[in-house]
Amino acid sequence: MSRTSKSVRFFVPLALIGIACLQELIDQIWFGGNWNFLMGGGAPWWGLFTAPFSHSGFGHLLSNTLLFLPLSWLVLSKGLRDYISIWVCVLFVEIFQAFFWAIPAHGMSAIVFGLLGYLLIIGFLEKRFLAIVLTIICFGMYGYFLPSLLPWNVPQGISWIGHFSGFLGGLLGALAIYREPNKGRGKIWLE
Repeated sequence: MSRTSKSVRFFVPLALIGIACLQELIDQIWFGGNWNFLMGGGAPWWGLFTAPFSHSGFGHLLSNTLLFLPLSWLVLSKGLRDYISIWVCVLFVEIFQAFFWAIPAHGMSAIVFGLLGYLLIIGFLEKRFLAIVLTIICFGMYGYFLPSLLPWNVPQGISWIGHFSGFLGGLLGALAIYREPNKGRGKIWLE
């Protein structure tokens, strides 16, 4: 992997968080916390694409950032293609929430759960020792978030459907990007 490629992979998640921070800063300074890009609940269709960058305050943004950055870097260590696949699949699965779910939501937690879902399954799909170890480590470090995929395990005001659809999108992303070893891929991650 070239130095440029490594730096791009390092800065992509930082740039995405930077967009969310800028939106939140503008929201708090000029709009008093009322400039949110919601998805679902009658919000405009384009909220599907803007909702991940909108949060209900810096606490919400910080809690997502602390999970988003390390999970993003773990996925990006495998490749940018995998990362993009997760984003696309999460947004695809969230179409249901954007158009049919009555309660509006926003924030990057769907993407966070997508990254987690991907990391929890990709090791078993690829059947590589180090990939499986990474999956087990991710489960040990982040598995305690999995109960929030169920509606009765989420505090009021938090979108369990966002977590669930994000996780499902991550699983689909892993299935979409996975290739049998030595079939259509160059170097296999963590051989």
